Amino acid sequence: MPIALYALAAGAFGIGVTEFVIMGLLLDVSADLGVSISAAGLLISGYALGVVVGAPLLGALTGRLPRKTLLLALMVVFTLGNLACALAPDYWTLMAARVLTAFAHASFFGVGSVVATGLVAPNRKASAIALMFTGLTVANILGVPFGTWLGQAYGWRSTFLAVTLVGILAFIVIALLVPRDEPAISTAEDSAEGTLAVLGRRTVLLGLLTTVLSWVGVFAAFTYLAPILTRVSGFSEAAVSPILLVFGAGLIAGNLLGGRLADRHLVPTVVGTLIALSVVLFAMTAAIHQPVAAVIAVGLLGAVAFATVAPLQMWVLEKASGAGQGLASSFNIAAFNLGNAIGAWLGGFVIDHGPGLGAVTLVAGLVPLAALAVALLALRLDRAEAVGAPAPARC
Repeated sequence: MPIALYALAAGAFGIGVTEFVIMGLLLDVSADLGVSISAAGLLISGYALGVVVGAPLLGALTGRLPRKTLLLALMVVFTLGNLACALAPDYWTLMAARVLTAFAHASFFGVGSVVATGLVAPNRKASAIALMFTGLTVANILGVPFGTWLGQAYGWRSTFLAVTLVGILAFIVIALLVPRDEPAISTAEDSAEGTLAVLGRRTVLLGLLTTVLSWVGVFAAFTYLAPILTRVSGFSEAAVSPILLVFGAGLIAGNLLGGRLADRHLVPTVVGTLIALSVVLFAMTAAIHQPVAAVIAVGLLGAVAFATVAPLQMWVLEKASGAGQGLASSFNIAAFNLGNAIGAWLGGFVIDHGPGLGAVTLVAGLVPLAALAVALLALRLDRAEAVGAPAPARC
């Protein structure tokens, strides 16, 4: 794989740490800024909102920029945003800085996916996307625990200062290693196609909906893994972190496997990973009552969850072929985050108003089936359009 892909992975690592490390620092932020824990928790929601809003906003404003220039500009936003987080004097300044930082998230992964696919042969595109997303998985396994320890030992601001340094290093390696490119848009017509016009394509919209639904299922379960493991499986709180390392190992394995399979057979991989995700979630409903089975199920959940990422991203890229790829790809990253937010709400609803904590994975398993139905509908429409397309003229 080209070394430039590892530069993209470095940027993905920093963004991944920024997104998730706040979860381990809520108590520290709450105490230091004098806000409730629930208010500190809204810093996570604010970031997710920034990702969703940032995709269309930056996509519309930056479509004419060369992709390398855009990636570097996004890393500047990311770096300054984290520095602002570290220096924030109060809660609302920190919230604003988090939202600003999140603006870089969707566009970086979206444009980075397009850049990654352009660096490799056509039969390695999904694997290239998976390699870039490896930075995100490593952030969850190594970066977030280290950032949490650093923040608890030296103050939460030190974590954001450390991530600021990661942003500077990522900027340097992207500047040095990612090749230059021409602007993705050159004409007024292309500009319209490359902005919001691409979202008028039915196949793109169905692809985005598939992504949202699949990750509603993932995060409905993942958000509540800790209470499931302690209150249903019977583990101590001290055992949760090591078990989450198993989840992280599954993320890396599933991410790389999903990319390889998608390179060989994209559509069967999209369908197969959605089925596998649903099956694992259903199986967890029984597995979480046995400690050993619960640990295995957590690892499998990580694997099947991230096995969907590269295939879904590649699928949307193919549906948005042409100048609109960067924007559609960014929207798909926003779709993942929208699924995260809805999934967290769904899991909480099941706990508070439904059958309870032990049934979260059962309900979560139903949602990827809805994603599968949408994907199959998209494939059916594709076939219908192909049959109805006029035959090419012959000389």
